[in-house]
Amino acid sequence: MESVLEDIVIVGGGVAGLATSLGLHRLGIRSLVLESSDNLRSAGYALTAFTNAWKALDALGIGDLIRQQHELLQGNVTTSTISGLQTSELPYKAKGKHGEHEVRCVKRRLLLEALAKELPSGTIRFSSEVVCIEESGFFKLVHQWSSKARGSVEFKHGHRLEPKFMQFFGEGVRSGAIPIDDNSVYWFVTWTPSSKEEELEQDPAKVKQLILSKLGKIPEKKGKGNDFVYLKVQ
Repeated sequence: MESVLEDIVIVGGGVAGLATSLGLHRLGIRSLVLESSDNLRSAGYALTAFTNAWKALDALGIGDLIRQQHELLQGNVTTSTISGLQTSELPYKAKGKHGEHEVRCVKRRLLLEALAKELPSGTIRFSSEVVCIEESGFFKLVHQWSSKARGSVEFKHGHRLEPKFMQFFGEGVRSGAIPIDDNSVYWFVTWTPSSKEEELEQDPAKVKQLILSKLGKIPEKKGKGNDFVYLKVQ
């Protein structure tokens, strides 16, 4: 096996790994990114980027590109799934200590592609796994069922949702929906599972029914004007 010596090796070609490598590249420092998958991983669907994240993306030189592809959110609306009533609303337009807030829901795939495109050829080595770390200690992360369900929905004719982060709380369950652009919506549901619920992990149909049973009273009307919008777990 060919031996390659690198001063800086980054394990994992996710958002953090590629952003670190691009930051080093902007400073003229070479690095090697090892990614176990055979291509860029899009698992996770989307993430919410707040003001500091956009400052970091601007420093990396890809902020404006990502802005063009994602809608600016105006605020956060919280609703109780027990009563079905709105409990609070927080606008994002208020200025902070360092200027106006900027919040957008970003597609993970588009962010990874933008980061990777700015890296020199050969920086990312796919289908590569770390099998040994010599002369260094490391922590092993044990995976547990995260009790989360998440995904994205594409509306062919537009979703007509207001540009707000809608979240719902009740009975130990937190869920939400966030517009990404005019046609895409990111959704999530999270809770602490019982031992019996953990046994359902390998049965997608049962997991889906479990999630639907936990949503509670989520208002169906959340669109602009008089439109009704239904966000379904798929």
